Amino acid sequence: MRRFFVLASLLVMLSSLWACKEEIVPEKKVEKRFYPGDVQVLNSCGIDNAASKMKNYLRSQGFDVVVVSNDRLRNYEETILVIHTPGWEGEKPLAKALKTNNVLHVQNNRAYVDASVYIGRDLEQIIQQDSL
Repeated sequence: MRRFFVLASLLVMLSSLWACKEEIVPEKKVEKRFYPGDVQVLNSCGIDNAASKMKNYLRSQGFDVVVVSNDRLRNYEETILVIHTPGWEGEKPLAKALKTNNVLHVQNNRAYVDASVYIGRDLEQIIQQDSL
């Protein structure tokens, strides 16, 4: 009888080992959100390639940058966000991505973009990746 219990115990242990499966943890994917609307980026700080760097950064954050150029003024210390389309859903996320509270609302019915980003000398602080 004792052999029966020992044998039964062994069978239960072996079956539990075969039933164990390695837990597969899926990789955490960062979901990039796309914000509808067009964004213009203007180099207003005089730093070489600032508009290109900002364009790449904003596109990586899910914004559609359609115009990149130099501004007539090139002495901005801080980046400024100008919203042309009232109620545009990308306003707050764009301001957050730019790490700025410098947001102006200038409604322009003839504007071909929803927002304009005037890059200041704080460019590197904006585009640097936050440490995790």
